Amino acid sequence: MDALTPEDPSRIGPFRLIGRLGSGGMGRVYLARSEGGRTVAVKLVHAQLAEQDEFRRRFAREVASLERVGGAGTAPVIASDTSADAPWVAITYVPGPSLRTVVGEEFGPLPPVTVQALAHRLSDALAHIHAAGLVHRDLKPSNILLTVDGPRIIDFGIARAVDTVTDGGLTGTGAVVGSPGFMSPEQVRGERVTPASDIFCLGAVLAYAATGTAPFGSADSGAHAMMFRIAHDEPNLTGLPPELGPLVRACLDKDPQRRPSASVLAATDPGAGDTWLPAGVLAGLGRSAAQLLDADTPVPGRDDATPADEPGAPAPRRRRRTAVVASAVATAVLAAGGVAAAVFWPEGAKRDDGSNNAARTPSSSGGSTTKSKAGNVPAVFLGAWEGVLDGTAQAPYATGRIEITQGKSGEKAAVYVMVTGERLCMGRSVLVSADSDRIVFGESDVTVSVPEKQCTPAAHQTLTVRSPDVLEWRSGTVTSTFRKSKSGPDIVPATFVGVWQEDESGPEWGPGQAELFDRRVTITQGPVGAPLVRFDNTNPRTDEETGEPTGGSFHCAGTAVLAGVGTYLVAGPSTLDEAASDSECVESPTSQYLRVDRFEGKERLLVYGMSADGEPGEYYRQ
Repeated sequence: MDALTPEDPSRIGPFRLIGRLGSGGMGRVYLARSEGGRTVAVKLVHAQLAEQDEFRRRFAREVASLERVGGAGTAPVIASDTSADAPWVAITYVPGPSLRTVVGEEFGPLPPVTVQALAHRLSDALAHIHAAGLVHRDLKPSNILLTVDGPRIIDFGIARAVDTVTDGGLTGTGAVVGSPGFMSPEQVRGERVTPASDIFCLGAVLAYAATGTAPFGSADSGAHAMMFRIAHDEPNLTGLPPELGPLVRACLDKDPQRRPSASVLAATDPGAGDTWLPAGVLAGLGRSAAQLLDADTPVPGRDDATPADEPGAPAPRRRRRTAVVASAVATAVLAAGGVAAAVFWPEGAKRDDGSNNAARTPSSSGGSTTKSKAGNVPAVFLGAWEGVLDGTAQAPYATGRIEITQGKSGEKAAVYVMVTGERLCMGRSVLVSADSDRIVFGESDVTVSVPEKQCTPAAHQTLTVRSPDVLEWRSGTVTSTFRKSKSGPDIVPATFVGVWQEDESGPEWGPGQAELFDRRVTITQGPVGAPLVRFDNTNPRTDEETGEPTGGSFHCAGTAVLAGVGTYLVAGPSTLDEAASDSECVESPTSQYLRVDRFEGKERLLVYGMSADGEPGEYYRQ
């Protein structure tokens, strides 16, 4: 759990928030307590999504799905308001790590007796889910939480009623729902999904739990190759204990009709008794429980509390990246490796009030403006500084940049930009005080909000000198290490500049179909704040219902604004360039970070989505 930040509310419905549990593409999840002291997890839909009817329907469906299951092997609903301005749902808090965390990071493969117990209890939960007329459709290690009392299945965001499923694994835009390595063959092929699909996913989960490896490999070779293996190849069960072989193989049968039902599996030997988890895992659960009991509920008005109306930086949080595979058969949403953008910042950008913003950052005006201006900012602070607010230096989920110019107390002497997976917020901050090793900025205004009207002014920012090249940055309860960065009119490292083309021929269409795919990234030189990253994606036109090619292709294009530099480039959320895009293209705004390395002797550009997990887009210099 991570601390609340100034941009977080203090209450949602009748629940007072304690901290952040995580964030995803659909919303944020908070730890909270009721007036009576009950601990719950509250999911709050992102404001920009709450404005879209389709997302409201999806969220309401998720809540209804949870209520229909009734809590058997899941986390039951405590309260909800799906019609609120910001829809939310409160569910029983499950005090346990995910199977992905336990196997992949903390403990390793689980012993056979534990996997047998896991199979029995997950099957029982799936039996209740299926009896309620639902198919989960995204069973995977990160959606299974382990507790002393047994596993819990979470995240019904894409569950679907069995009697209404006619579109197989496809969404309305043609995107396959599911996660790499844990999809069924019928999901991959876009066929009708039934409860048997969850059983195949269960088999893949059990194989992973027992061996630490997904049975159809990783997505290193590309999502299309992985989906081909799921549909056509036999699973790799190397290292699977013999006593688990018959169970796992039965679940992983390519033919849905031959897979056992959840109720049949639930009637098998449960394996371990009450103490079903290894001692090392149980010890970790005990430590987590102790931390939860020790967590204070923030009280408004206290100095260490986080006011609901004081917005600011996103909270650092540890989270695993959750992959959603975008089908290449009919995607109208640009994938993480090629998301279009058109964010004009700061010159010509729209402010929250809709007016044009004529302000310039120090870097966009051709360099520092500190030479001739008097002020009391120590020289050690002048210039640009960048840091990671969420994630790690290798995998950032939110970043911050502040460029400090000379000025006096009461003057705007800093330009900041904060980027999360879903948002870019940029503004100017007033200098409050400065001494030899500490500088404080207070009142801010928002000059750019992407999406529009989603940002609020940053809270107080305090920067403390740790060395000539390192500052400690603090805003509210959030801290980060900021390091000296470049500024000026031409700060893009030369290794990034140029045209890059994706080395991906697309799925196996008929002769000549692969030529309908073309994905390019063009990076130009310039300052932070300029639209320097352009994406051009061409995809074949397909039938919305069958996913089959219908002939011809459509083109989507856009540009992303540079928001940070360093070992990687940071590009803010994206907006479709309508003038250069066909009508099939739709907006899919997400921030990105870009790296360059060498692969098989060639320069390779890797483009990662900051809010969506999965493999990066791979491009090679042209």
